[in-house]
Amino acid sequence: MSTPVVLKKMVDDDNDIDPYTGNIELPKEQLRQLIDRIERLEKEKSDITSGISDVYAEARSQGFDPKLMRDIIKLRRKDQEELDNEEAVLHMYKVALGMKV
Repeated sequence: MSTPVVLKKMVDDDNDIDPYTGNIELPKEQLRQLIDRIERLEKEKSDITSGISDVYAEARSQGFDPKLMRDIIKLRRKDQEELDNEEAVLHMYKVALGMKV
């Protein structure tokens, strides 16, 4: 049985293969640490997402429109050249469709 390509990168030499079973000895502690880090980050991501939802709920309760706030945040992530290009194309589309510009 050949070693899967993904595992070949982890196997330095024949010392990582059990001579009796042919099983690959994985760096267990390294794998465990990586999994732990991912789980911690996923938890932090969940907490941040919950916090953002709370801010949008607060904004809604104060009379702001969360959908429009999300749109503003998307716009602020873009550089000015990208925004100018999108606005020009949008303007052309509106003109082509006979919409008020």
